[in-house]
Parts: sequence; C-alpha cells; structure tokens
Amino acid sequence: MTTSENARKRKWLWRWRNNPLRRRDDIVEAWIVLAVWAVVAVGGTVTGLLTTHAALDVFAHQRADRQTVRAVLLDDVRRATVARGGSTDGRMTSVSWMTPEGATRTGRTLVDTGLKAGAHVTVWQDGQGRLTAAPPTTEEATIESGSLGIAAAASFAGLAFGTGAVVRWRLERRRIDQWGLEWELVGPRWGHKTG
Repeated sequence: MTTSENARKRKWLWRWRNNPLRRRDDIVEAWIVLAVWAVVAVGGTVTGLLTTHAALDVFAHQRADRQTVRAVLLDDVRRATVARGGSTDGRMTSVSWMTPEGATRTGRTLVDTGLKAGAHVTVWQDGQGRLTAAPPTTEEATIESGSLGIAAAASFAGLAFGTGAVVRWRLERRRIDQWGLEWELVGPRWGHKTG
C-alpha cells in the first residue's frame, strides 16, 4: 500500500482511529452514518424490487381480467372545435354493452369524436362487466413498474437519510451543550491576566 493510499484510508476511517480528542459521540455518529448508508443500500434495493414486482403483478392481473367488448353508442359524438394547443381525440358519451353473463348495461366512456348514435365501438370491461380503461401493455407495465420501484427506493432512501440527519443533529446539539458546560467550568480559571 502506497503512502497516499494509506493516508486516504486513515482519513476515511478517522472517526474510528485512536485519538485523545475523539469523543464517544464521534464514534456513535460514525456508526450512525455507516448504518444509514447500509440501510439505504440494502433497504432501498429491497423496497424498489418489491414495489416493482408488486406493480408487475397488478398490471398482469389487469391484463388477464380485462377484455374488449363491442358497445353501441347511445348518443351522437359531435366533433369539437379544436382549441389552440388542445386536442379533441375523444369525448365522454353513453354506450350500451353486454356483460359476460349476457346482461345489458349502459355507462359512459371515452370514444372518438364524429360518430353517430348506433355506431359500434370497442370498449374495455373488467371481470364484473364494468367499463374500465385499457390495461397497460407489457412494455408500458414494465416502464411504469420500474418508475414506481425507483420512486419507492428513493422515498425509502430519503426517509433513511432524514432519520439519520435528525439523529446526527441531536448529537451535534448535545455536543454543543457539553462544550458550553465545559466552557463554564474552564473559562473562569483563565481570568484576565495581563503581562
């Protein structure tokens, strides 16, 4: 090990070095920092992976549960005037469809504009025959699950760092209070001595 590597190692481990000025609080703070980093690394990874897998399971269940069904428009869907910067891809309107059990239901869903009443459209329904949104594709589910996993890991890391910062702040306040007490004991001994 070269001299510079040895110096860097000693500087990195300075809180654990044997030093007459090292206080018990310094060692406690060093262990807190190490524990926070370990919790962030392990806990953040586990939280992110669990969240990602849970989200993938939910999306897979949605894809298995939802199916398309033919519905009939009950009202005309007029074309809207396009506002500047806006879009008019679809409008909410009433439709009628058959459930898997053969019951007729009506509800409101988003359909393309410009269609007349009686036109057939494709809508999504869940296992209970209720209108629902289309499930995400495998690619969309993977991207969204990954995003949720990253957000969960970042939230966990923020919570761990915040907790560690509060504990370190409390230690720092305690050190400052101890220094104040020590100064009150030592300060009067110095007095005003002039040469």
